Amino acid sequence: MESRGSPWPWTGLLIALAVLLQQAIAHVVGEGPSFLASMWQVGVMALGLSSLGLILLPPRRIAFALGFLVCAGLMAWAFWLEHIEGLSPCPLCMFQRVAVVAIGLIFLAGAFHDPGRVGAWIYAGLLFVASAAGAALATRQVWLQALPKDQVPACGMGLSYMIDTLPFVDVIRRVLEGSGECAEKGWVFLGLSIAGWTLAFFVAIAVAGFALVKRD
Repeated sequence: MESRGSPWPWTGLLIALAVLLQQAIAHVVGEGPSFLASMWQVGVMALGLSSLGLILLPPRRIAFALGFLVCAGLMAWAFWLEHIEGLSPCPLCMFQRVAVVAIGLIFLAGAFHDPGRVGAWIYAGLLFVASAAGAALATRQVWLQALPKDQVPACGMGLSYMIDTLPFVDVIRRVLEGSGECAEKGWVFLGLSIAGWTLAFFVAIAVAGFALVKRD
């Protein structure tokens, strides 16, 4: 069968290389958790989410509305885990929630505004900034979760207590430093913690934002 021009041979090659790379990483780092292995898995999931989003990408206004609904669903799921499952969010988790809310509000504004090509570039930039901030926070938490137990920081103050007692700059610094509760995974799906899935989400949102520029 003629395969010239078909993407499948390249797809198969990339999958084979990805499997070989994953095996090489597993051989180097062993069976225990590692930041490199976690980030590799996040990258694979982010690629999958981004590819799926690009395949199913609807017209721009509908995509903005769907983006808002996805963010609303993620926040509802986060509150369900907190109040029904009893998984209390750490300070880094709370800051990631702020990033998700910011992304949702940008999507909501875009759905009402229905921007043209120039406006879509502005929204893409806003989505990139919010996603990059969320990705940085999620990456920090993934790194904390990959630390050996003897290197995990001690548990710190709660976010509400820090806001009530510390200057805002000190609150930001302590949150970014992370603490013991931020290293706990709590919930894992397909080998990724909440922070890992959130990181993959932020990457996919950044990609989708720029893809929408050309999606009239």
